[in-house]
Amino acid sequence: MQLRCQQAELDQALHLVSRAVARRSTLPVLSNVLLAAEEGSLRITATNLEIALSVALAAEVQDPGQLSVRADVFTDFVGSLPRQDVLLAATPGTNDLRVTCGTSKARIPGIPAEDFPIIARIGDQPPTAAVDAEALREAVGQVVFAAATDDSRPVLAGVFLEFKGETLTLAAADGFRLSVRTLGLAQPAATDLAIIVPAKALAELARVTGEAEEPIQLLVTPNKSQLLARSGRLEFLSRLIDGTFPEFRQIIPKQWKTRVTVDREAFLAAARRAKIFAQSNNEVVKLQFVPGDSELDPGSMVVSAHAADAGDTEDVLPARVEGPEATIAFNGRYLTDVLSVVKSTEIAIEMTSPNAAGVFRPVGDDTFVHVVMPMVIGAA
Repeated sequence: MQLRCQQAELDQALHLVSRAVARRSTLPVLSNVLLAAEEGSLRITATNLEIALSVALAAEVQDPGQLSVRADVFTDFVGSLPRQDVLLAATPGTNDLRVTCGTSKARIPGIPAEDFPIIARIGDQPPTAAVDAEALREAVGQVVFAAATDDSRPVLAGVFLEFKGETLTLAAADGFRLSVRTLGLAQPAATDLAIIVPAKALAELARVTGEAEEPIQLLVTPNKSQLLARSGRLEFLSRLIDGTFPEFRQIIPKQWKTRVTVDREAFLAAARRAKIFAQSNNEVVKLQFVPGDSELDPGSMVVSAHAADAGDTEDVLPARVEGPEATIAFNGRYLTDVLSVVKSTEIAIEMTSPNAAGVFRPVGDDTFVHVVMPMVIGAA
């Protein structure tokens, strides 16, 4: 293998794929990146067997070939080089990689490419669906936080993706809350199907495609074991979780007795203040909905928290209250989590009783819904 490429592009590609390098593994090759030189390009790949990241960059290839080298050493050395052309060459008869840039040289021991895991690629296969990059990033951000952070129930540590016609639905739940977001697809999905993607992997996909502008192509492998994604010169792979996701649509309450509409930013600020005190009382933040007595006084929402050792706080926010006066309590962190990812100016909270799930809906946006189980009022 012998090629020449630009230091800036090589450095950028290495930092991008390094997010998939295994930090602690009994397999040394998983701490490596795979360098694959072919006509006109160098493809760099890393995997921890949960996800894989691959980036191609332009290169003048004199001798095609493949070799894997330690990711940390190679990345740090390339990052220290001046912005000049970098010459990469595998020493014949060895697994050493020679790196030359200006007056700087290095030799990095490698591992044969045959020992590196085989990574599936989309190639010329038609994708399952193409999704607007910005819309997918936003949707992932609005659901992934609601997934479970432990693996006691593996399906809850993932995000449910349902491809159906021209709609992609994402859902995540941890047993205490549920987040659902729907997206429109420019073209109908190649087939209707549902998969469960590890939440951490989906969050990583959103992160590494942060600057992508063109649609992200998604492909589910025929055996539904892997999700492949492609955005420009970047390719991403994640394993899928095998199992059955809860029937989340049945969890969303269809009716309410009291509904309040309030300014989202004011609510978020009040919830953050309440959370300071709620930390000393099991995170309990109480919401009281008070109807107004006229059209000029539509009502108010009181956000409060109390702890014996920390003190208490209360915010009274103007709000439109429909239905009778009501009180409900939620985990303060759950409140700030959902209010932070909603984009609308106002948000509506719907409830039937203090002991039944509350529903959060952005006003004017029916593509997102969030359900939260309440906390015991007596603890407030």
